[in-house]
Amino acid sequence: MAAEEEDRSLAKGSKNGTGEKADGAGADGGHDGTEEHKNGNDKGRQSLPFLCLAALGIVYGDIGTSPIYALREAFYSHDGITVMPANIFGVLSLLFWSLIIVISIKYLAVVMRASNNGEGGIIALVALLNPWKTEKKSRRYMLMLLGLFGAALLYGDGTITPAISVLSAIEGLEVATPAFKPYIVPITIAILVGLFLIQKRGTAAVGSLFGPVMLTWFAVLGLLGINGIVHHPGVIAAINPIYAASFFADNGLAGFLVLGTVFLVVTGGEALYADMGHFGLAPIRLAWFFLVLPALLLNYFGQGAMMLENPDITQPFYQMAPDWALYPVVGLATLATVIASQAVISGVFSLTRQAVQLGQLPRLNIVQTSHESYGQVYIPFMNWVLMAATIGLVLGFGSSSNLAAAYGVAVSMDMVITTILAFFVAYRWGWFPRIAGVIAALLLVVDLAFFGANVFKIPDGGWYPLVVAGVIFFVMGTWRRGRELVGRHLQDDTEPLDEFIESLDELPMRIEGTAVFMTEATHKTPPMLLHHLRHNRVLHEQVILLTVNTLDVPRVPAADRLKIDDLGRGVYRVQVYYGFMQASNVPVALRFAGEFGLDVDLEHTTFYVGRESLIPTSEVPGMMVWREHMFAFMALNATRATSYYRIPPERVVELGIQIEI
Repeated sequence: MAAEEEDRSLAKGSKNGTGEKADGAGADGGHDGTEEHKNGNDKGRQSLPFLCLAALGIVYGDIGTSPIYALREAFYSHDGITVMPANIFGVLSLLFWSLIIVISIKYLAVVMRASNNGEGGIIALVALLNPWKTEKKSRRYMLMLLGLFGAALLYGDGTITPAISVLSAIEGLEVATPAFKPYIVPITIAILVGLFLIQKRGTAAVGSLFGPVMLTWFAVLGLLGINGIVHHPGVIAAINPIYAASFFADNGLAGFLVLGTVFLVVTGGEALYADMGHFGLAPIRLAWFFLVLPALLLNYFGQGAMMLENPDITQPFYQMAPDWALYPVVGLATLATVIASQAVISGVFSLTRQAVQLGQLPRLNIVQTSHESYGQVYIPFMNWVLMAATIGLVLGFGSSSNLAAAYGVAVSMDMVITTILAFFVAYRWGWFPRIAGVIAALLLVVDLAFFGANVFKIPDGGWYPLVVAGVIFFVMGTWRRGRELVGRHLQDDTEPLDEFIESLDELPMRIEGTAVFMTEATHKTPPMLLHHLRHNRVLHEQVILLTVNTLDVPRVPAADRLKIDDLGRGVYRVQVYYGFMQASNVPVALRFAGEFGLDVDLEHTTFYVGRESLIPTSEVPGMMVWREHMFAFMALNATRATSYYRIPPERVVELGIQIEI
């Protein structure tokens, strides 16, 4: 396993069992985004051109497929504007400056400096504020809730992106001949089903094709754009922001509403930040400025030129292509949208694992699909939920134009949240607070303008991602609160640990071997240990009270993985530290405990794990009874601790206990 290989290689480098680094790693673990962060892939050894090529497939799939539908929706959607030269120039100017301000400046120059030991994304950004154990109603706690809601918004995006991307690509067949129209939805569903079915094989199964296909895609975008621009070279003048200002002045509210469709050109911007840990900042920046941005601008301006030449066209992207190239372009667009969808699906898997690691969601079955990259995971439950939701969207909305009405609300809100969190991170780190405040205020003006325009989409489908986010956020809150109630009950029914250890001298028998009790790191005796002694009146010669901690950093090196305290009378407290992007593996951690002075023979070790039976009741204060039933259902169906922590089932003894909540 990859985790075991990492632990073996790093544990040799240090025998320090004190864990000083691990104890403080979550407090201020961020660094400037320019720092290289080495993960399981050891990207520092890979060439810059290779990383740039890989980034094309993973990072820029979503934003790279927006030309298929973004400009079309500005004119032909429900809120579309009249096709006339002034409006075409105005919309193109808005597209140009949106890409420059939101992507080039906000994300690549500002937000990506908020690096959590080389990792990015909204969970990593929240973790930089170290909010998990702060008091409720404190500023950091409220920021945590804001960040978790932002993470929940990405789940709605994770279902819309595959649906709108693949559907818009297949709709190109309708340009060739109307005879394909009845088959657009069935073909789209077939492709999506195939995409979700191969997820269990992991990204690596098709990942080798991502970079070359997307390189070809962006080259074709640029060539198609040039083919359109030659028909009306004067369209380049739209880079002048005066055209954008005039567009708003001439169209008023209708012009403002068009911002909701213009925003489609920057959806996918969050992926730049979220995937920073996979490639580093330099490859993402180079790929953007030297290929992706020029190709996108050429294509958008080419579409605008075609519309100036022929205002009656309704599919400007496909109608730029010569007749002989239409089917190849549709095929390439389909591949590109599948890649974009794959990247989003993988992002949902990664986000879910982070939320589980940080205790915000129930334990789920998480399958590591690569021995080389921690970022490649597969979560069966989430895969089938995403597939059902995505297919439901295709059937329910029927076309990419209808789906565009639902697309953008969640992403625009998420971008507002990212700007707010990035400001507080900059403030906490002392990064010139006044300058950071001015920059954040200017970026918020743009973000809020996009969000305000997208709010008008809510009745036409924009409600969907908000409902999804609300459900996920509520589930997170219920799980978090339920765990607090269970933990409080368990701690109330115990005794001080030092008193318990002293009482071991009176124990009639200690047997050979090691007993490991999974517990929280407190000064109280683990309830499962007391439960075991009450019934069996016997204890192993060596007892380990083991706590698995997830820190506010992406990864903890194996040299800092363990902290061991000898409590006397054969009792040891072992704390194992993981980052929120790492998979927990208790046997591997214990196997290397010998490197830190504690010998554990796994062949003669028994793991004691609690199995709580939750009884919802109105007699115990905490949550409403129906929420207690919901929490009990989630706890019952959560992945068992033995599986989640990779504990061999034949070495496990489960101790049942009833808890009223």
